[in-house]
Amino acid sequence: MEALDAFVLSAGDFWWTWIVLPLLAVLGVYFTVRSGVVQLRLLPAMFRVLGDKTPNGPDGKPQSVSSFQAFTISAASRVGVGNIAGVGTAIAIGGPGAIFWMWTMAFVGGASSFIESSLAQLFKHRDADGFRGGPAYYMQRGLGQRWMGILFAVLLIVCFPFAFSSLQANTIAATVSSTVGTDAAWLPWMVGIVVAGLTALVVFGGLRRIAQVTDKLVPAMALLYLLLGLVIVGMNVTEVPRVIGEIYAGAFGFQQVAGGALGVIIMQGVKRGMFSNEAGLGSAPNAGATAAVTHPVKQGLVQTLGVYFDTFLVCSITAFIILVSTPDLAGAAQGIDLTYGAVTGQLGDWAGVVLSLVIFLLAFSSIIGNYYYGESNIEFITERRGALVAYRVLVVAAVLGGSVVATGVIWNTADFVMGLMAVVNLVAIGLLSGVAFKLMRNFDEQRKAGKDPVFTRDMLPEVRGIEVWESVESVTGTVAKVDAERPSGAERG
Repeated sequence: MEALDAFVLSAGDFWWTWIVLPLLAVLGVYFTVRSGVVQLRLLPAMFRVLGDKTPNGPDGKPQSVSSFQAFTISAASRVGVGNIAGVGTAIAIGGPGAIFWMWTMAFVGGASSFIESSLAQLFKHRDADGFRGGPAYYMQRGLGQRWMGILFAVLLIVCFPFAFSSLQANTIAATVSSTVGTDAAWLPWMVGIVVAGLTALVVFGGLRRIAQVTDKLVPAMALLYLLLGLVIVGMNVTEVPRVIGEIYAGAFGFQQVAGGALGVIIMQGVKRGMFSNEAGLGSAPNAGATAAVTHPVKQGLVQTLGVYFDTFLVCSITAFIILVSTPDLAGAAQGIDLTYGAVTGQLGDWAGVVLSLVIFLLAFSSIIGNYYYGESNIEFITERRGALVAYRVLVVAAVLGGSVVATGVIWNTADFVMGLMAVVNLVAIGLLSGVAFKLMRNFDEQRKAGKDPVFTRDMLPEVRGIEVWESVESVTGTVAKVDAERPSGAERG
């Protein structure tokens, strides 16, 4: 296992250093320039469209989940142990400077997130629950490459609902053990059974059950964690200027702390940033495609806001909790232990119980979000009911297994597979970016004319593979026109 772990870690470092990072940087800057810095220019619009109501179908009921609910599904996956354990690892290895590169990754990646989620909306598929879609769908419909979509779908299923969800469950079990103060062998099993049972209750309820859970859980967990962090930062407000200085000084290797080397600092910031906010990775578009909106760009903007929410709020508060509490990082613990020690050291043991609750909410919501990503891609590969049931059972088993099994190899394997996913998705959105820019121009033109933007597929007649967006009436909800004769993506093959 040690030899396997070392091999996977080495391969992952090579892949991220020479393939993923350059591709992320080049495409992120390209999207930013070509879009006119859309991630900043349309920031006010992001907040406006977040409150849009879901268009109704002919029965008077919403066609699918709302824009906000789709935002919370993606936030449920984004906001997890990566925001606490991942940030702690980045700081312990790369020092405070890693946070600067995490922020940079979020800003530049915001443009990539906008492109991928707008495309997911454009090429989404209608099903019994409303809509589903994501990179696999725009690879098949937009690029005409089903093999590429299947490759991406398989990588995502391995990475998110299985590897990452088992890691989330393991973090829950480890945190409960720390809080209770025992390493008894039976405790992880008990925690695993509880978490697996709760997961089963949600995932067997379908998309709407998932949306109902996440649109309540995500705001509650974020608010609780932010309040905890603000109290700690407020207690150490005089340390804030020092922390900000260390972040910027360390970002360029001017300060020899922790990992010290500039390459290590940048890599930790970028890798942990992507693990946390998922910008450009291809995961969030699976949630973004589920929303019923009047224009694809609207959900692209909402998903970009999700990147900011994850990194600039949740990750930043973790960074400040650690850095105001731990001036000397020499020999500091990594991951969740660093954050846990900072919180309890500042507020006492009672805060460890609160943090355990926060971690449970974060990790459990991530398990739910990860599950949905996998479901959407299982249905892309095959629409057989038996495959979906088997997938749900395996997800519950992965959650139980992750609670009781050591996860060192899983962490490194998940990082490597995440890098593979990112490359496949980035290639696809790079090739399809011209379509996304046309969508953006259409959105901008309608806004400048004083309209609430509404899209129909006849506005881009040259783009093939668009399944929905049939007419103004179907988009606004007064008519729900279903093209029954049009086969699904899986049937088209």
